[in-house]
Amino acid sequence: MTPDTDSDDPLAWARDYTPILKSFQEEYGENKPLEGYTIAFASHLEAKTGVAIETLHEAGAEVLFAPSEPQSTHGEVVEALDARDGITAFAQEGMTDEAFDTAQHDLLAHGPDFILDDGCELIAKVHADHPDVAADVIGGGEQTTAGITRLEAMETEDVLEFPVYGVNDTPMKHFFDNVHGTGESSLTNIAITSNTIISGKDVVVCGYGYCGRGIANKARGMGAKTIVTEVDPRKALQAHMDGHRVMDMDEAAEAGDLFITATGNRDVIRIEHFEQMADGVLLANSGHFDVEIVVPALEELAAEVTTPKEGITRYHMPDGRRLNLLAEGRLVNLTGPYSQGHPAEVMDTTFAMMFVAAYDMLVDGTDLAPGLYNIPDRLDREVAHRKLDTLGLSTEEMIESQRAYAEEWEHPDSSF
Repeated sequence: MTPDTDSDDPLAWARDYTPILKSFQEEYGENKPLEGYTIAFASHLEAKTGVAIETLHEAGAEVLFAPSEPQSTHGEVVEALDARDGITAFAQEGMTDEAFDTAQHDLLAHGPDFILDDGCELIAKVHADHPDVAADVIGGGEQTTAGITRLEAMETEDVLEFPVYGVNDTPMKHFFDNVHGTGESSLTNIAITSNTIISGKDVVVCGYGYCGRGIANKARGMGAKTIVTEVDPRKALQAHMDGHRVMDMDEAAEAGDLFITATGNRDVIRIEHFEQMADGVLLANSGHFDVEIVVPALEELAAEVTTPKEGITRYHMPDGRRLNLLAEGRLVNLTGPYSQGHPAEVMDTTFAMMFVAAYDMLVDGTDLAPGLYNIPDRLDREVAHRKLDTLGLSTEEMIESQRAYAEEWEHPDSSF
C-alpha cells in the first residue's frame, strides 16, 4: 500500500509527472496480468524508478530490484519500496562498488523470470556467473546505449541465452530520454553543482549520438559556444551542419571551459588532454560508466587534490593549473550531491517502454529465439498514443485515399 499522505511518500511527486505509468496501474491493477512472474529490475534507484517498480508490482509481478550505479541510490525510495510485500530491495544508499556488485549477484541467485536492465548489469552477470539461472530466464529489456553495446557484443559472440528487447533504440526512448532527458539533466546538474553559468562558455561535448546531440544543442541554446568531438565521420558532419564547431580532442582540450563526455566508450579524455587544458576547467561525464574521463591519470598528474565544493574534486597541477572534476567522473546527472536524474515526464516514456517490453514477452507470449531485438513498432506507437492522450493531444487519421496511396507502389493518377 502507498502512504496516506504525500509528505510520507517519496514517490508522490514523481507519480504526478508519470501519467503513462499511472494509466498502466489503472488498467492492469485489477486483473494482474504479470501475476506469477518474478521480474528483476536494475536502474538508478530514485523516485521515477520507484514508480516504474510499483507499476510492475501493481500489474501482479514480484519485483526484485538492484542499483545500476552504486552512487545514484536514494535511501528513502529503497526503504519505501522494500516495505511492500512482493517487492524486495538488493540495495542501500551509499553502497561501495563491492557491495553494489554483491547485491546484483544476490538478486540473480533468486532466479528471476525476466530482467529489465540498465547498462546490461544484470544480463551480463547472469550469463557470466549464473548460467543455470540464465537458462530459465524468459527474456529481458535494456534501456541504455552502453547496455546495447554490451548486448551487441554478446550477440556477436553467440552467448545470449534469451531474447532481449533493445528498448534504448526505440524512438520513444532515444528521441526523448536520450536527447531531452540527458541534455537537460546533465546541464542542470553541472550548473547547480558548480554554481557557474553555461552561457558564454566554450563547452566541449564528446560524442554526438542522441545523448551528445541533446547536450550540445541545449548548451548552445543556453548561450554556450559549442564544440563537438566525434569518432564517426557522419556524426561529426551532422554536428557541423547543426552549427557546432567540430575538432579532435587534442585541439578541443586547449579550447574548452567545460567538458562533457557522452560517448558510451572509455578513455575519451586522457592524460595528454589534461596536460593541455586551461586553469579552472570543469570536467563532467554523462556516460553510463565512469570510464570516459581517465581519473587515475588526473590523480597521477596532480600535485595536490582538494574538495573546494561538495561534488567537485579539484586536481592541482604542478604548474599551478586547477582541473575540476564533477561527481568523481560518474554520471553527473545522477550521482552529484544535488542530482535527481532525468525529468519525470521523460522517464515516464522510457519506463513505459520497459513495461510493455515485459508485457509483450510474458503476457502476449511473443516467441523469440535468444538474441537482441528491436522492440516492435506497434509497442512504440502504443506508448506514443498513451503519451499524447495524457497531454490532451491527438494525431491525424489517414483518409481512405491516403491509405491506398501509401500502400500502392505504382501510384495512380491524381484524379479524384
